[in-house]
Amino acid sequence: MCGIFGLIVRHDSNFRLDATRSVLDQLLIRSETRGKDACGVALVDDTGIDVLKRPIRAKDAVRTTDYQQLVASFVQRAHAPLMVMGHARMVTNGDSACHSNNQPVIKHEMVCLHNGIIVNDAALWQTLSGAERQFEVDTEVFLSLIQQQREQGADLPRAFAAAFSQLEGANTMALVAAKANALLLATSNGSLYVAHSRNQSESIFGSEAYILRQVMRHPAVAALFEGSVIRQVKPGEAFAISFDDLALKPLSLDTPQTNAVRLAAAPEQRTIRDHDKYEAAFKRPKVASGFSNVYGANDAFVQRVHDAVAHLRRCSRCLLPESFPFIRFDADGVCNYCHNYKPYPFRGHDALDKLVTPFRSKNGTQDCLVPVSGGRDSSYGLHYIKNVLGMNPVAYTYDWGLVTDLARRNISRMCGKLAVEHILISANIRHKRENVRKNVEAWLRKPELGTVPLFMAGDKQFFYYANMLKQEMNLGLVLFSMNPLERTDFKVGFTGIDETNRKQDKHYALSLADRAQMLGYYGKQFVTNPAYLNSSLLDSFGAFISYYMIKKDYETLYEYLRWDEREIERTLIDEYDWETATDTDSTWRIGDGTAAFYNYIYYVMAGFSENDTFHSNQIREGMITREEGLRRIEQNNQPRYETIRWYAHIIGFDFEQAIAAINRAPKRYPFG
Repeated sequence: MCGIFGLIVRHDSNFRLDATRSVLDQLLIRSETRGKDACGVALVDDTGIDVLKRPIRAKDAVRTTDYQQLVASFVQRAHAPLMVMGHARMVTNGDSACHSNNQPVIKHEMVCLHNGIIVNDAALWQTLSGAERQFEVDTEVFLSLIQQQREQGADLPRAFAAAFSQLEGANTMALVAAKANALLLATSNGSLYVAHSRNQSESIFGSEAYILRQVMRHPAVAALFEGSVIRQVKPGEAFAISFDDLALKPLSLDTPQTNAVRLAAAPEQRTIRDHDKYEAAFKRPKVASGFSNVYGANDAFVQRVHDAVAHLRRCSRCLLPESFPFIRFDADGVCNYCHNYKPYPFRGHDALDKLVTPFRSKNGTQDCLVPVSGGRDSSYGLHYIKNVLGMNPVAYTYDWGLVTDLARRNISRMCGKLAVEHILISANIRHKRENVRKNVEAWLRKPELGTVPLFMAGDKQFFYYANMLKQEMNLGLVLFSMNPLERTDFKVGFTGIDETNRKQDKHYALSLADRAQMLGYYGKQFVTNPAYLNSSLLDSFGAFISYYMIKKDYETLYEYLRWDEREIERTLIDEYDWETATDTDSTWRIGDGTAAFYNYIYYVMAGFSENDTFHSNQIREGMITREEGLRRIEQNNQPRYETIRWYAHIIGFDFEQAIAAINRAPKRYPFG
């Protein structure tokens, strides 16, 4: 999920050391697409391992005096062999404001770069009797496992392999120790690439082949790496790269005790120097991550909403209430949405297999891009595409700051067990969350159902990045796993656009006239509520372009497969130990940090939520009965307070004040 990288230079290299900073800058900045929360570097020579890390994005870090002085000092004193390596971090656990949580992680005279999530870190700590946990970041348990093995007599290669083999999830590690003259690499899902120069005197590694290709064109190394082949380290592979000869020496992860790799000892004077002058400034009081699942003071109000909603007229066939935009009922009480609905003509597995066959790799190379959000549909889609269709996918996630920790862990579980490379494109999460906060606070001043999607404006660029990765990786096929039953046309309806006759086979499509009407609606809202005229405008406009304007050259899995909730949940939970939420019995939308908040708004103000539309589509498809649908919306429309409070905490607005403003807002149904 983060970006790791490094350059190793042998003693006989022609690499000009005065170009070190320029190349390192490029490695840092290119890797920033994978994480903008923090960054760090480790500079390795005979005298020591100098570590510098900061809770800022890479492009800002390379401008700091600390960074520039450290690299300049290193270049002045160092001589080959040497290595520079680093990390661009997207926070998954461990607050980036605390120095020790950021990468590289230092412990037991080892320096480690980690990309991924160790989903069983809590269980592993329980096996480490006597080991002291000092940090929040999950990487620490890996270093403690290595140290345990070394204390039991294992040398570093065996200890490294034995520790890595215990990790669950999608993880890639790069490790250097103060007393060993080598770099150790391992990956569980193939998110690691290595290239050697023409004369084998230089080696470079990184999380993505595309990043390496760009850096290898840098004038300082282009001639050295001309014609070099970038090799993917396959899932389940591990290597030691000696600084003496740069040879890739395989390590066995299946039977770590059989490893016979001998590492040359580092010079006695090599020590680890952590160049951190601001430890106190980085630390801040730890905020409790858990919240009560019940917000008792609001229970009475929610019960009044339930009672009022229970009296709304609903379609006699589906679940949609009279407060739904543009709804009409016939003499039998059946709504116009049911009359206009056409059951989806799921094309079946055979048609899907025929579609993908021309793209299926015959030599094990990657053959398709699969966007994965961490939700149930995309997680199952990745399973199906890899295990049933026999494709060799690359998983892709666009993280705009509201992907939940639960979703990230589930992505790690899926990619780790399926041995699938995962490319994460990280937005400037601090910036995105600040934009969301501004729009939420603007909305709370003047609650309007049609402007709720502005909370999600920052996530729509996932279409753009899917197209970008398809081109960069030369992949012919993109397979999304969007569920057609999840259509939420009412969100457009709240802007005044009647889409009751819209074709169902088109995702995210609006006529030219409807687009103009929507822009007019938002323009009016911005004029009447100037608080929307903030730094989020570019995100909002970009979302509109990505959602409705750019070409979407992809196929959708669930247009071929009939969506089967029980099969999806059984497969994910039984085969992948897929994690569910603690504040709802449903597995839907639990990877989306925004959904609990906006569905509370829709339910309180409109008398229905996405649950009503989703379960209505299930009824129309004959998947559940209307009675079952009524039971589900009664259950699933309960407020998810734990997730709403988490959302308020990371966005930065007051939870209690927001709930009070929503509760006071005008409603589309009688409420006494």
